[in-house]
Amino acid sequence: MPTLNDIIAPLEQAVPRAWQESWDNAGWQVCPSDPATTECSGVIVTLDMTEAAVEEAARAGFNLVISHHPLLFKGLKRLVGASTQERIAAAAIRAGVALYSAHTNIDSAPGGVNFRLAERLGLQHVRVLVPREGDLVKLIFYTPTSQAEAVWQAVLACGAGHIGAYDSCSYNSEGYGTFRATSDSCHPFVGAVGELHREPEIRTETVVPRHLLPHVLQTLHKVHPYEEPAYDIIPLEMPYQGAGLGCMGDLPEALPTPQFLKFIARELGVPCLRHSPIATDTVSRIALCGGGGAEFIPQAMAAGAQLYLTADLKYHDFQRGEGCLTLVDGGHFETEVQVLDVFCELISKKIPNFAVQRATVPSNPVSYLTAE
Repeated sequence: MPTLNDIIAPLEQAVPRAWQESWDNAGWQVCPSDPATTECSGVIVTLDMTEAAVEEAARAGFNLVISHHPLLFKGLKRLVGASTQERIAAAAIRAGVALYSAHTNIDSAPGGVNFRLAERLGLQHVRVLVPREGDLVKLIFYTPTSQAEAVWQAVLACGAGHIGAYDSCSYNSEGYGTFRATSDSCHPFVGAVGELHREPEIRTETVVPRHLLPHVLQTLHKVHPYEEPAYDIIPLEMPYQGAGLGCMGDLPEALPTPQFLKFIARELGVPCLRHSPIATDTVSRIALCGGGGAEFIPQAMAAGAQLYLTADLKYHDFQRGEGCLTLVDGGHFETEVQVLDVFCELISKKIPNFAVQRATVPSNPVSYLTAE
């Protein structure tokens, strides 16, 4: 039977915690026992970490609940059952149920919350709306000419060399490396101990997402023929297009805006939509951000979107479309709930036939009352 860490591993590989926002608290929330050794008996996935979800897991004999919204954002100072968070944490500990969350890291992931919402809406050519910054480094390494291709291919296989829609990106130049092995404990690939050696080498420059750098360096050390491979790591300011918050895409053909609004309502399963005055008669380019995304209205406008779908818009937010962007509030729960499918698919792909179930008790705290 897989351990708790075995279940979480495919999530952390696809949506690394390094992608979470600075204020977030993705990862383990409560773990009554060591996740590295505790076997996992089954998983409940839910948008919100609730007492009902913990109870459902316990009744089913499962010992792991995975949520989108973290239970804890700040450390608890006491555990006396005075708050909802305290009661949920205490219930999980009593039942032996571990709690784990993937929040803004899965919001930022390709194939995560926003890309899956774009898929629901039928968007094409989907790309990140607000790329992450500071997530790329330039890796420069030097390899004997005869070994350069093999080492480069190994580094590529770790995820290096991606720029936008292009892979295998690098710059290579020829030169000579010099070195002298100074100890009898050295075992140089070329040259002899105590002798200055000059070796034809290839200098390879490529880009690496920061979260992949440890794996890339581990591989470089493993496959490089030198005992001490030389390399440089340079932080880059350029945005990382492979991950970020929100996304945008294009409809197969332009649709009348009221028609598309009705389609959104049906797809999200809501009886009504809050939206700003309709800015354009038709829409073709759509921007979106599941959950609260008012802060990205300027980016949606700059991207040339005619409609921006998000949630948690305030009164004055609806005035920010400036006559060219229709702003739509689809509901926080409704624009994020597809993340549960992502959880199930990531785990089931890695560990087929394992018990992963969606919580049956709804966690949406918002209800709708429509006038007849």
